Amino acid sequence: MSTRLFVSGALINGAEIELDGDRSRYLGKVLRARIGDRVTVFNGEGPEWPATILRISKSSVSLTLGNSVEAGTESPLKIHLVQGISRGERMDIVVQKATELGVKRITPVLTEYGVVKLDPDRAEKRREHWQKVAASACEQSGRTRLPLIDTPLPLKSWFGSKPQAVDAELILTPGATSSLASLAAPQTKVCLMIGPEGGFSATECSDAEVSGFKAVSLGPRVLRTESAAIAALSVLQSLWGDLR
Repeated sequence: MSTRLFVSGALINGAEIELDGDRSRYLGKVLRARIGDRVTVFNGEGPEWPATILRISKSSVSLTLGNSVEAGTESPLKIHLVQGISRGERMDIVVQKATELGVKRITPVLTEYGVVKLDPDRAEKRREHWQKVAASACEQSGRTRLPLIDTPLPLKSWFGSKPQAVDAELILTPGATSSLASLAAPQTKVCLMIGPEGGFSATECSDAEVSGFKAVSLGPRVLRTESAAIAALSVLQSLWGDLR
């Protein structure tokens, strides 16, 4: 597979675009690309474009775009992941792997047992960081649509504004008697809640039940939060998505 680059902004067939900053350094210094080399670019909105390098300088790289192509890498199963924020690279791993596994939307939430605390400024900076993680995961995995990543907010606040048009609302709960495989297949949309390192509190589980969420488990073992996300999303896509 050719080098794939996420480029923000509008892309038009036949246009010439200029890359600077990290994108330029990556092509010129890391990949040691040359004039005439071909790459693939996308802007996260659906198609991708074959592109040819026209010029390379110390600070920028110019590309000319070919005709757009629909990649067909999006899953028919629309998964909305509501993820309790965990520390350090664990949350980065969740965002990265969720993107690779085809999640359409990620809502990071602050929970009672979560150790991460964010003021509004830090919350927006974390969202921007996770959006970059997702873009990199799209480059690697072949996706052409970036998942929507919401600004972190308290779980209680999210319950008050959660989307209504969902076929299945699920919360991972150790010891739950229902498994994912035992559920009826949703039409297109699933909302999945996964707790942080310490899991959800009893109050949060009760609030989820009142909001219509069904408790499900992944078996007899208790998984780390990042492992739970990867396992649950893989099962969902295997049962009802594009990993069948």
